[in-house]
Amino acid sequence: MEPITVSRKVTHRRGKKTNKRAGRVSMLLGACAMTLGLTVAAPSAGAQKLEQGIRSEHVVQLQEQLSDLGYFDAGVTGYYGSITQNAVREFQQAQGLSADGVVGPVTLNRLNQKVKAEGETLRQLAKLIHGEARGESFEGQVAVGAVVLNRVQSGEFPSSISEVIFQKGQFTAVDDGQFNLKPTATSFKAARQALNGADPTHGALFYYNPKIATSEWSKSRPTLLTIGQHDFTK
Repeated sequence: MEPITVSRKVTHRRGKKTNKRAGRVSMLLGACAMTLGLTVAAPSAGAQKLEQGIRSEHVVQLQEQLSDLGYFDAGVTGYYGSITQNAVREFQQAQGLSADGVVGPVTLNRLNQKVKAEGETLRQLAKLIHGEARGESFEGQVAVGAVVLNRVQSGEFPSSISEVIFQKGQFTAVDDGQFNLKPTATSFKAARQALNGADPTHGALFYYNPKIATSEWSKSRPTLLTIGQHDFTK
């Protein structure tokens, strides 16, 4: 989703009345955008500094762009590790930029000139959250996204967001087709929260609904906490 940019520029010739009207419109647009889970005048990834150790939705975008250009051949994780850093250096060298492995505005602007950020990984995570937890609270939706990210980092599951989502037999929504439903703005917002490090589960790797679950293995695992209809476990 493209960020909504609210303009506050008003010509002086229109006077105070116009200024007040413009201010009210800006506030209304901002409130609507926040309600929909969008970002109001938020800087794009190109306006941010990305470097090793960062985990965020902007790193997901960076990895997707580098992959499209042939510099990044690992799975998209959202974590800026040594593989991402090396890919950035290769891109910088090829473009005649300072090859420091740090993505500032100059490097990001060059990337954006070369390839458009499609946001496919964000969409996949939002679709999973919608399919698995659309009836849950916002916290419960973020929690489902966090489980995916925790699995990526655990070493016990595939090492990319997409591979975790599509791992056979892991998520009901993928198996029964609910993954293909259109995600809401709230699902996208929850996905962004999880990608940016929010984890209401405190490290959970699994979750299940105790009212309908039939797996004794799931029920046997110690419960970390319950959010809505889901018990979260390690």
